[in-house]
Amino acid sequence: MPESKPRAQNLDWIGRLFVGVAVLLALGLPFAAADELAKPGTISGRVLDETGAVIPAATVLVRSPKGETRTTTADDLGAYEVSGLAPGRYSVRAVAQGYVPYEEVWVEMEAGAGRTIDLPLRVSFEKQELTVEDESSEGISVDPQSNVGAIILRGADLDALSDDPDDLAADLQALAGPSAGPSGGQIFVDGFSGARLPPKHSIREIRINSDPFSAQYDQLGFGRIEVFTKPGSDKFRGNTFLTFSDESLNSRNPFAPNRAPYQSRLYGGDLSGPINKKSSFFFDFERREIDDNAVINATILDPSLSIVPFSLAVVTPRRRTSFGPRLDYQLGQKHTLVMRYRHFRDDLDDRGVGQFSLPSLAYDTLRSGHTVQVTETAVLSAETVNETRLQFRRNRFDRSGDNSIPTTNVLQAFQDGGAQVGLSENTVDSWEIQNYTTRSLGAHTLKFGARVRTADVSDLSPQNFGGTFTFGGGFAPELDATNQVVVDASGQPVMIPITSVERYRRTVFFEQQGLTGEQIRRFGGGATQFSIAGGNPSADVNQMDLGVFLLDDWRARPNLSVSLGLRYEIQTNISQGTNFAPRIGVAWSPRAGTSGRGKTVIRGGFGMFYDRVSEDLTLQSLRFNGLTQQQYIVRNPDFYPFVPSTDTLADLLAPQTIRRLAADARAPYLMQTAIGIARQLPRRTTVATTYTHTRGVNLLRSRNINAPLPGTGARPFGGDDLFQFETTGFMRQNQLITNIRTRFHSRVSLFGFYSLNKAQSDTDGVGSFPANQYDLSTEYGRSARDIRHRFGMGGSITGPGGLRFSPFIILRSGVPFNITTGGDNNADLMFTDRPALATDLNDPNVIATRFGVFDPTPEPGTPVIARNFGEGPSYSAINFRISRTFGLGKKASASADASGDRRPGDGIRIGGRWRGRRGGRHSRGRGGPFFGGGSSEHRYSLTFSLSVRNLFNTTNPAAPIGNLTSQLFGQSNASAGFGRGSSGAGNRTVRLQMRFGF
Repeated sequence: MPESKPRAQNLDWIGRLFVGVAVLLALGLPFAAADELAKPGTISGRVLDETGAVIPAATVLVRSPKGETRTTTADDLGAYEVSGLAPGRYSVRAVAQGYVPYEEVWVEMEAGAGRTIDLPLRVSFEKQELTVEDESSEGISVDPQSNVGAIILRGADLDALSDDPDDLAADLQALAGPSAGPSGGQIFVDGFSGARLPPKHSIREIRINSDPFSAQYDQLGFGRIEVFTKPGSDKFRGNTFLTFSDESLNSRNPFAPNRAPYQSRLYGGDLSGPINKKSSFFFDFERREIDDNAVINATILDPSLSIVPFSLAVVTPRRRTSFGPRLDYQLGQKHTLVMRYRHFRDDLDDRGVGQFSLPSLAYDTLRSGHTVQVTETAVLSAETVNETRLQFRRNRFDRSGDNSIPTTNVLQAFQDGGAQVGLSENTVDSWEIQNYTTRSLGAHTLKFGARVRTADVSDLSPQNFGGTFTFGGGFAPELDATNQVVVDASGQPVMIPITSVERYRRTVFFEQQGLTGEQIRRFGGGATQFSIAGGNPSADVNQMDLGVFLLDDWRARPNLSVSLGLRYEIQTNISQGTNFAPRIGVAWSPRAGTSGRGKTVIRGGFGMFYDRVSEDLTLQSLRFNGLTQQQYIVRNPDFYPFVPSTDTLADLLAPQTIRRLAADARAPYLMQTAIGIARQLPRRTTVATTYTHTRGVNLLRSRNINAPLPGTGARPFGGDDLFQFETTGFMRQNQLITNIRTRFHSRVSLFGFYSLNKAQSDTDGVGSFPANQYDLSTEYGRSARDIRHRFGMGGSITGPGGLRFSPFIILRSGVPFNITTGGDNNADLMFTDRPALATDLNDPNVIATRFGVFDPTPEPGTPVIARNFGEGPSYSAINFRISRTFGLGKKASASADASGDRRPGDGIRIGGRWRGRRGGRHSRGRGGPFFGGGSSEHRYSLTFSLSVRNLFNTTNPAAPIGNLTSQLFGQSNASAGFGRGSSGAGNRTVRLQMRFGF
């Protein structure tokens, strides 16, 4: 039985790891000593607004005396560059929607010279429509990080999303789609993994599916969500807001018996400004107070032991507080520093209630966390930037429930009794260190670096110390109206399929009649399973992983870019293997000129992406190793409702249930290939279509490797049940994704996507157990991520009277779900058995449903139905926001500094380009690294908005119940929801918000 590595061995591993990192960093020293490279004949600079904030995506036109025009587009930091200019006099013009064009005439260019010219634009309030000269010829870039298929949200587009943190996270996951494989999308905040999503009002920009094959990242680019927070500003600016909603504004939850009491109050604000000429700050605060509801839809027994439906909405209060300062500081001409801290506290009462779980299972939770992030950026030479990032997180999760009495789990009918979480505590201290170096060498941009992450987990969990009785369905003698067994002509009991709640009814009824457990079982009663844990509830684990990479973005030709990368990853507590992950990306614009930008770009790529085996699996393996804790699962116990102790079960030599991580467990990985085409259409519209093929290997699943052998009942490894986490799964996914973005009018900004998806696998994650523990071939079928069609659209439309309309629409087809017999026919302790399609429709034991006619007890060798055989209902949510901003006070009169001198916070200039703090990649948004923010016509602003989720009050049921022996088979007992839409808040929710800014 494997155990974790001794700490001494871990320390040796850590020492070797940091030596490797030191060697890697030392490789950057020769680059620092290299001679600086000059780029003659270049005009470059930035496009700024009146406050000095940068304007991304502005069009810059450079015209020679002969009338020849070179056009480029300002990047994410407002930086532009036009190179290859012959000596002479040039005019430089900048235009952007919503601004008055700027033109500086007769810029003198000398041979071998470079000119830096910042272009200030003044806000145009009187005329919102601008004609951009030759704008349609801007073209699409072939840069790896400029793929049109990415979804980039900032400004008005970001306003279309919800202010509620849970809904915002759900919105982003919906936009990311099913592209990220079985592990789902990963969220990065300011370049760090694992961080919590910050409040929306502190977010500057969100990028989804950007640069999908970069070797810098461990996870798939299709589905990666990158969040960038706001920096400080050069003038004091601030916002405060209040968002309110209650049940009187919402429609009734269709799964609740009544319009339950509900109220949500979300308030907070932010303040930013300069500290001195070299530093600025940003501080945000958010408080959320929700009196939410959990909706119960179950089937229970009334006092007369009749089976009746039960529905109830339970108030579940929640309080969340979050705040965090950010400090941006320029240490010198070549060094900058960013420091962030965030604290959150999340109190939730009466968790664990809802759907089948009755109020007695309620427990309280407290989540709290501290996050410290430090980023230092250094200019090693004119062509080299080094970036070091450090993050420390301490997260604590406490739960408080009553596990002094057992839980009664009647499968897909109801759950009652004690909350088996007990008094549990979980504390995770995690460190993340990154060091990246970017080097520009002519047509090559090299980037290399390393990331080290550690996690120290201290866990106290008396889970299931009170025990759980489980009642499943199956076959039992038929009973007449007096609860007597019905016999056939030969005197034998007539066997019929019964539901789980009917088995529970028989158990309670005959127990009240004074029958023994053995006698109750003869009447078709008795629990199907009993489980209990005991021993030492404490367990600790330490885990570390390392990722190193080398990336070369090579501009082979002006219209051809090739991105070559290699990544290597390793982690403790599993077999290492050769975790090399090659990456390649190619972008070609067939008819692009010397600018490298054309109307059409063809992109392709391939990459391997390794996933980590979570420290939680290591923790469970240490806890349930048979020594630290003991876990027993007893089939068909005859002692209900009496709860034996673990000592009693040990004395009876009952088999334990041991969990372990397979000795040959490897890191799961995905191999993804993509090819696509992007096209620029007239009227500032771009469209991109991408086909992706993904194969997943070594995916996680669970299996009872010591289940009774079919036909013999013998156990290969003795008496104990061995639940093993193993990496033997496989997945195949094909997708066709189309993205479109348009700004066909100065008042309209829209983005949308459609994906056609087919995903098949033999596992849906580490929680998946096969129907037959010894035959995995029957598991390959539809993946839970096989959502065939998905459509999304959002954006912003400025209407008459200054009204702004922000739609956000998500449509998708149904989610697959598993259909099971509801019993444990093969004695493997799992209720994952699947039926077969019935061959004899006259057999009285078959079960006819709208999904087909099933045989719940197929003969050995009969093919069972595929995993995820059923498909749930489709989903549609049309969300809508309308807002109006009023200007107060005198108009702003700040003027831009167009001297061309770099001011504190303007960023770092490397090789003729302004570099942000993304290690050479540029950040979008209205603001530089230190002094951000946007311009405002008035000194103060007051914004009123109304947000509606599920505008047309569409009922979206969750996946149906797949247990054939449930009273609710084929029905949904909850809403599919969207974020918190699955709560009792209402099917359609309305929020009112007021925001004041200065």
